[in-house]
Amino acid sequence: MKVLILEDEKPIRDLLCVNLKRADFEVAEASTGEEALRIAGDRKDFDIAILDLMLPGMSGFEVCTRLRGQFPRLGIIMLTAKSQEVDKVMGLEAGADDYVVKPFSPVELVARVRSLYRRMYPGEALPQENNLELPPFTLLLDERKLLKNGQDIPLTPTEFMIVKLLLEQPNKAMNRDDILTAVWGQYFMGDLKIVDVNISRIRRSPPNGPQFLETVWGFGYIWRG
Repeated sequence: MKVLILEDEKPIRDLLCVNLKRADFEVAEASTGEEALRIAGDRKDFDIAILDLMLPGMSGFEVCTRLRGQFPRLGIIMLTAKSQEVDKVMGLEAGADDYVVKPFSPVELVARVRSLYRRMYPGEALPQENNLELPPFTLLLDERKLLKNGQDIPLTPTEFMIVKLLLEQPNKAMNRDDILTAVWGQYFMGDLKIVDVNISRIRRSPPNGPQFLETVWGFGYIWRG
Protein backbone atom coordinates (compact mmCIF):
# COMPACT_ATOMS: atom_id res chain seq x y z
CA MET A 1 0.00 0.00 0.00
CA LYS A 2 1.26 3.46 -0.94
CA VAL A 3 0.41 6.30 1.46
CA LEU A 4 0.90 10.06 1.07
CA ILE A 5 1.20 12.03 4.33
CA LEU A 6 0.55 15.77 4.45
CA GLU A 7 1.47 17.22 7.85
CA ASP A 8 3.29 20.51 8.51
CA GLU A 9 4.49 19.58 12.02
CA LYS A 10 7.65 17.53 11.56
CA PRO A 11 7.46 15.55 14.85
CA ILE A 12 3.94 14.37 13.99
CA ARG A 13 4.91 13.68 10.38
CA ASP A 14 7.93 11.67 11.51
CA LEU A 15 5.78 9.70 13.95
CA LEU A 16 3.30 8.86 11.20
CA CYS A 17 6.03 7.85 8.78
CA VAL A 18 7.79 5.59 11.27
CA ASN A 19 4.64 3.77 12.31
CA LEU A 20 3.31 3.32 8.78
CA LYS A 21 6.66 2.05 7.53
CA ARG A 22 6.80 -0.40 10.44
CA ALA A 23 3.40 -1.63 9.25
CA ASP A 24 4.97 -2.29 5.81
CA PHE A 25 3.39 0.69 4.02
CA GLU A 26 5.29 2.65 1.38
CA VAL A 27 5.23 6.28 2.51
CA ALA A 28 5.79 9.66 0.84
CA GLU A 29 5.60 12.84 2.88
CA ALA A 30 4.83 16.51 2.31
CA SER A 31 4.80 19.54 4.61
CA THR A 32 2.64 21.87 2.47
CA GLY A 33 -0.49 21.47 0.39
CA GLU A 34 1.31 22.55 -2.75
CA GLU A 35 4.02 19.92 -2.20
CA ALA A 36 1.43 17.19 -1.58
CA LEU A 37 -0.43 18.01 -4.80
CA ARG A 38 2.81 18.02 -6.77
CA ILE A 39 3.88 14.62 -5.40
CA ALA A 40 0.45 13.12 -6.00
CA GLY A 41 0.36 14.53 -9.54
CA ASP A 42 3.82 13.21 -10.35
CA ARG A 43 3.31 9.69 -9.00
CA LYS A 44 -0.43 9.06 -9.51
CA ASP A 45 -0.19 5.71 -7.69
CA PHE A 46 -1.14 6.43 -4.09
CA ASP A 47 -3.81 4.30 -2.45
CA ILE A 48 -4.44 6.55 0.55
CA ALA A 49 -3.67 10.15 1.51
CA ILE A 50 -3.52 11.32 5.14
CA LEU A 51 -4.10 15.08 5.24
CA ASP A 52 -3.70 17.48 8.14
CA LEU A 53 -6.61 19.90 8.29
CA MET A 54 -4.95 23.05 9.62
CA LEU A 55 -2.00 24.05 7.43
CA PRO A 56 -0.21 27.30 6.62
CA GLY A 57 -1.12 28.49 3.15
CA MET A 58 -3.33 26.00 1.32
CA SER A 59 -5.65 24.28 3.80
CA GLY A 60 -6.24 20.57 4.10
CA PHE A 61 -9.81 21.19 2.92
CA GLU A 62 -8.58 22.58 -0.40
CA VAL A 63 -5.99 19.85 -0.83
CA CYS A 64 -8.68 17.23 -0.17
CA THR A 65 -11.05 18.78 -2.70
CA ARG A 66 -8.36 18.96 -5.39
CA LEU A 67 -7.10 15.43 -4.77
CA ARG A 68 -10.65 14.10 -4.85
CA GLY A 69 -11.26 15.84 -8.17
CA GLN A 70 -8.07 14.44 -9.68
CA PHE A 71 -8.19 10.97 -8.10
CA PRO A 72 -11.85 10.02 -7.44
CA ARG A 73 -10.98 6.60 -6.03
CA LEU A 74 -8.16 7.70 -3.71
CA GLY A 75 -8.76 6.91 -0.03
CA ILE A 76 -8.51 10.06 2.10
CA ILE A 77 -8.20 10.39 5.88
CA MET A 78 -8.30 13.85 7.47
CA LEU A 79 -6.36 14.78 10.62
CA THR A 80 -7.76 17.55 12.76
CA ALA A 81 -6.74 19.04 16.09
CA LYS A 82 -10.33 20.14 16.66
CA SER A 83 -13.23 18.00 17.79
CA GLN A 84 -15.99 20.37 16.72
CA GLU A 85 -18.69 18.87 14.56
CA VAL A 86 -18.25 21.51 11.85
CA ASP A 87 -14.63 20.51 11.18
CA LYS A 88 -15.52 16.86 10.76
CA VAL A 89 -18.41 17.66 8.45
CA MET A 90 -16.35 20.11 6.37
CA GLY A 91 -13.65 17.49 5.90
CA LEU A 92 -16.18 14.89 4.81
CA GLU A 93 -17.91 17.38 2.53
CA ALA A 94 -14.53 18.09 0.91
CA GLY A 95 -14.33 14.42 -0.02
CA ALA A 96 -12.62 12.65 2.89
CA ASP A 97 -13.52 9.03 3.66
CA ASP A 98 -12.63 9.18 7.35
CA TYR A 99 -11.23 11.51 10.01
CA VAL A 100 -8.97 11.13 13.04
CA VAL A 101 -8.92 13.73 15.82
CA LYS A 102 -5.61 14.79 17.37
CA PRO A 103 -4.12 13.70 19.68
CA PHE A 104 -4.38 10.15 18.39
CA SER A 105 -2.62 6.87 18.99
CA PRO A 106 -0.33 5.77 16.13
CA VAL A 107 -1.83 2.30 16.55
CA GLU A 108 -5.31 3.76 16.00
CA LEU A 109 -4.17 5.66 12.92
CA VAL A 110 -2.60 2.55 11.37
CA ALA A 111 -5.76 0.58 12.13
CA ARG A 112 -7.89 3.24 10.41
CA VAL A 113 -5.61 3.18 7.36
CA ARG A 114 -5.89 -0.61 7.18
CA SER A 115 -9.67 -0.42 7.57
CA LEU A 116 -10.01 2.08 4.73
CA TYR A 117 -7.73 -0.02 2.52
CA ARG A 118 -9.88 -3.10 3.16
CA ARG A 119 -12.95 -1.12 2.09
CA MET A 120 -11.15 -0.10 -1.08
CA TYR A 121 -9.87 -3.59 -1.93
CA PRO A 122 -12.07 -6.18 -0.24
CA GLY A 123 -10.35 -9.55 -0.04
CA GLU A 124 -13.36 -11.72 -0.71
CA ALA A 125 -13.65 -13.35 -4.13
CA LEU A 126 -16.03 -11.66 -6.52
CA PRO A 127 -19.08 -13.60 -7.67
CA GLN A 128 -19.17 -14.90 -11.23
CA GLU A 129 -21.49 -12.08 -12.18
CA ASN A 130 -19.46 -8.93 -11.62
CA ASN A 131 -22.33 -6.49 -12.10
CA LEU A 132 -25.27 -5.48 -9.94
CA GLU A 133 -28.14 -4.28 -12.13
CA LEU A 134 -30.97 -2.06 -10.91
CA PRO A 135 -31.98 0.09 -13.89
CA PRO A 136 -31.01 2.77 -14.65
CA PHE A 137 -28.01 1.86 -12.43
CA THR A 138 -25.26 -0.70 -12.94
CA LEU A 139 -22.63 -1.37 -10.29
CA LEU A 140 -19.42 -2.77 -11.81
CA LEU A 141 -17.90 -4.72 -8.93
CA ASP A 142 -14.60 -5.57 -10.60
CA GLU A 143 -14.02 -1.98 -11.74
CA ARG A 144 -15.63 -0.52 -8.60
CA LYS A 145 -17.73 1.88 -10.63
CA LEU A 146 -21.37 2.99 -10.60
CA LEU A 147 -23.04 3.76 -13.92
CA LYS A 148 -26.34 5.53 -14.52
CA ASN A 149 -27.67 4.95 -18.03
CA GLY A 150 -24.10 4.05 -18.98
CA GLN A 151 -22.56 7.22 -17.53
CA ASP A 152 -19.95 6.95 -14.78
CA ILE A 153 -20.94 8.39 -11.39
CA PRO A 154 -17.67 9.19 -9.55
CA LEU A 155 -17.60 7.60 -6.09
CA THR A 156 -15.02 7.57 -3.33
CA PRO A 157 -14.09 4.12 -1.94
CA THR A 158 -16.41 4.64 1.02
CA GLU A 159 -19.28 5.85 -1.14
CA PHE A 160 -18.87 2.78 -3.34
CA MET A 161 -19.20 0.48 -0.31
CA ILE A 162 -22.39 2.26 0.81
CA VAL A 163 -23.92 2.02 -2.67
CA LYS A 164 -22.97 -1.67 -2.91
CA LEU A 165 -24.53 -2.35 0.50
CA LEU A 166 -27.81 -0.68 -0.46
CA LEU A 167 -27.97 -2.05 -4.01
CA GLU A 168 -27.52 -5.60 -2.73
CA GLN A 169 -30.78 -5.17 -0.79
CA PRO A 170 -33.00 -2.90 -2.91
CA ASN A 171 -36.29 -1.69 -1.45
CA LYS A 172 -35.13 -2.63 2.05
CA ALA A 173 -34.60 0.17 4.55
CA MET A 174 -31.22 -0.02 6.27
CA ASN A 175 -30.59 1.44 9.70
CA ARG A 176 -27.83 4.08 9.89
CA ASP A 177 -26.13 2.11 12.67
CA ASP A 178 -26.05 -1.00 10.45
CA ILE A 179 -24.56 1.00 7.57
CA LEU A 180 -21.91 2.44 9.89
CA THR A 181 -20.95 -1.01 11.19
CA ALA A 182 -20.93 -2.65 7.75
CA VAL A 183 -18.81 0.05 6.07
CA TRP A 184 -16.60 1.48 8.85
CA GLY A 185 -16.46 -1.56 11.14
CA GLN A 186 -17.87 -2.26 14.59
CA TYR A 187 -14.98 -0.54 16.37
CA PHE A 188 -15.28 2.80 14.52
CA MET A 189 -14.98 5.61 17.07
CA GLY A 190 -16.76 8.34 15.09
CA ASP A 191 -20.44 9.24 15.01
CA LEU A 192 -23.39 8.59 12.71
CA LYS A 193 -22.96 11.95 10.96
CA ILE A 194 -20.31 10.35 8.74
CA VAL A 195 -23.04 8.16 7.18
CA ASP A 196 -25.30 11.14 6.46
CA VAL A 197 -22.52 13.20 4.89
CA ASN A 198 -21.49 10.35 2.59
CA ILE A 199 -25.11 9.78 1.54
CA SER A 200 -25.38 13.49 0.78
CA ARG A 201 -22.24 13.33 -1.38
CA ILE A 202 -23.57 10.32 -3.29
CA ARG A 203 -26.79 12.17 -4.06
CA ARG A 204 -24.88 15.16 -5.44
CA SER A 205 -22.64 13.07 -7.71
CA PRO A 206 -23.13 13.83 -11.43
CA PRO A 207 -24.85 12.97 -13.72
CA ASN A 208 -27.81 13.99 -11.52
CA GLY A 209 -26.80 11.52 -8.82
CA PRO A 210 -28.63 8.40 -7.63
CA GLN A 211 -32.08 9.91 -7.24
CA PHE A 212 -33.50 6.59 -6.07
CA LEU A 213 -31.62 6.83 -2.76
CA GLU A 214 -34.24 7.86 -0.20
CA THR A 215 -34.18 8.82 3.46
CA VAL A 216 -36.29 6.82 5.91
CA TRP A 217 -36.75 9.52 8.51
CA GLY A 218 -35.62 8.60 11.98
CA PHE A 219 -34.21 5.29 10.77
CA GLY A 220 -31.85 5.21 7.81
CA TYR A 221 -31.84 4.90 4.02
CA ILE A 222 -33.33 2.80 1.22
CA TRP A 223 -32.51 2.31 -2.46
CA ARG A 224 -35.70 2.15 -4.49
CA GLY A 225 -35.68 -0.06 -7.55
